[in-house]
Order: sequence, then C-alpha cells, then structure tokens
Amino acid sequence: MSLYRDEGVVLRTQKLGEADRIITVLTKRTGKVRAVAKGVRRTTSRFGARLEPFTHVDLQLHVGRSLDVVTQAETLRPYGEALATDYPRYTAGSAMLETADRLTHGEKEPALRQFLLLVGGLRTLADGEHEARLVLDAYFLRSLAVAGYAPALEACAKCRAPAIRAFAIVAGGVVCGGCKPAGSAVPALETIALMTALLRGDWAAADASQPRHRGECSGLVAAYLQWHLEHGIRSLRHVEREPV
Repeated sequence: MSLYRDEGVVLRTQKLGEADRIITVLTKRTGKVRAVAKGVRRTTSRFGARLEPFTHVDLQLHVGRSLDVVTQAETLRPYGEALATDYPRYTAGSAMLETADRLTHGEKEPALRQFLLLVGGLRTLADGEHEARLVLDAYFLRSLAVAGYAPALEACAKCRAPAIRAFAIVAGGVVCGGCKPAGSAVPALETIALMTALLRGDWAAADASQPRHRGECSGLVAAYLQWHLEHGIRSLRHVEREPV
C-alpha cells in the first residue's frame, strides 16, 4: 500500500455518498490534493471535525486511482474556531481559501510559497492584530506576486516612467499619463502607497491608513485579482469593506 504524509490546510469539502466527503487540501510538499475521507459524516467518526475548512492538519494518505484516501488526520491548528465567531474575519478567511484554490491550478504540483502565504494569512487573521480586510488585501497582493502577477506600483507598468497618473488593470498596475488607457482608475497616491505597504508587509504604514484609502485599495485589489483569475471570487460578495 502506497502511503505518504503531509501537512496542509483544508480548502473545501463536498459530500460523497451517505457518509464520506471529498476534501481539497493545499499541502506543504505535495501541492493541492483531493482525497476521500471515509465515514467522516458519521457521528462516530474519529477525525471528521479535523477535516473541516480552515483546519491546518497533518495527514496520512493512501494513493488511490483517481482520489487519494485519508487514513490519519491530526489537527495542528483549527483556525476555523477563532474565525467562526467574527464575521469580517470569517468571510476574509473564506476568500483566502477560495483564492488559494484558484491560484493552485493543477493537483499534486508543489506550491510551497502559496501554502506558506495561506497559513500566514490565516494565522494573522486569527490573531486579530490587524483589520481583517487589510489582511485579506495583503494576502491577495502577495499570492498574486508569487503566481507572477504582482502589480507595478512604483513605476509605469508600460514604459517604466516614474510619473504615476492612474491604475490600469489591463496594463498590469500604475501607469503614467502617456500610457494611461481609457477607463483607468485614478486612485489617491495614498491608496497606491497602501497597496505598496501591504505587498511589502509594512504593517505600521498599513494600520495607519485612512478608511477611504482602504476602501479604494480593496476595490482595486479585488478587481485586479479577479481579472487575472478570469473568474470571480464568490466569497468576496460577503466581505465587509471600508467605506470609500
């Protein structure tokens, strides 16, 4: 019997038959894995609660023909417990899980940096040290950067000129007056500075930002993410935003 062990974060689950579930996990070494957890919907299940979304879990799996099978599961940290009672943090966490699922396209393709970003983002959300939407926007920007889609924020995305006049999603970030496409957003300079701080992990600057700049930042980051994914993030409709 071919067994392997890995740690991961449960991204989503779906029912299978009367008592089983298919779980999708972003693991540290293997990448994204879909596996069957047998009998977890029964009240007598040994590890049903350990295989819920948001759970950082240590798994042993048996390689199957189409889907692997979970044979052991031990909880490392149940982030869902800390997030479930706080709506803004829970919805932000849900958007993180969905984004991680979308950005890791193939199964069993190692995605260590995406895994580490997701664990770090959930930990920061659960610890509650920063506003939930700031944490989510920082996660979006960094996960996009790891995937090769980091927005240009310091010089024109087209000609590299230092004069910034607008933010154009189709151009890949900030643009100068000469390169500005029709319909580009014209955010405040403080909004661009906030995006830069979130991408760099400068939490002192991010926490000191104004609500209107946070709202504008969230709108731009969400639009940029979904344009690159070529698909909407359903969880975002429930995420609370700062007023612009």
